[in-house]
Amino acid sequence: MKQTVLFICLIFLLQAARAADVDTVNISSAKMHRSYKCVVITPASYKDAKQRYPVVYLLHGYSGNYADWITKVPAVKELADTYQCMIVCPDGAFGSWYFDSPVDSSMRFETYVGKEIPAYIDKHYKTLAEPRYRAITGLSMGGHGALYLAIRHPEIFGAAGSMSGGVDIRPFPKNWDLVKRLGEPGLNGANWNDYTVINQVDHLKQGALSLIIDCGIKDFFIDVNRNLHQRLLQLGILHDYTERPGEHTWNYWANSVNYHFLYFHRFFQQQ
Repeated sequence: MKQTVLFICLIFLLQAARAADVDTVNISSAKMHRSYKCVVITPASYKDAKQRYPVVYLLHGYSGNYADWITKVPAVKELADTYQCMIVCPDGAFGSWYFDSPVDSSMRFETYVGKEIPAYIDKHYKTLAEPRYRAITGLSMGGHGALYLAIRHPEIFGAAGSMSGGVDIRPFPKNWDLVKRLGEPGLNGANWNDYTVINQVDHLKQGALSLIIDCGIKDFFIDVNRNLHQRLLQLGILHDYTERPGEHTWNYWANSVNYHFLYFHRFFQQQ
């Protein structure tokens, strides 16, 4: 019996020794003149490796923060080992929507997450610093942010995803601090047209960005995701689109994130 217990403990210790490393760093923004915390997950092989690694940027939703993914889905760190990649979880400041606000100069999160953070990560970590080895995805507000940033910055990101993303913000003029970030929407949402993902896709070129999008069929964002899917089809933009049973919950995202990482792994491998 004692030998069995010792064996189990040994296996546990060996697994722990091989586990991905989770760190929290402060990354400053020259544009916003302040710093935000960011979770950086490196695979167990990272410390002694001479190789460089692809990076997946993983964004939180409205009212969340940089620690959401690692605290609410702890198993996410295992994906770094499974797919031999780094995972970076930036802070989106509760409700930034990951764009540069036209009405609040203190909110410059397109610049911060889309440019400043990747520059910091590439400088301080052993990354493969090319778009073909950089992916970005997120949930809800983060799904919007991931697609918005990737479409606007193909020089940074080669692949992007959205889980339950708010991919058209115009039907929700009174929700989630959007008026604070963009001002009043105006007639038919005119003032918001340039800040919503569904209008950004018109700038996409075939093959410029590898896309994976999914949403639960009972999610309040299901209609805007279906509309985005149809718009991409009309434009002839290749993408993976999936609807699964589920709502706007962490149970859904804890499952969905596994599909996204598999998708990104295949993207990195085909380079």
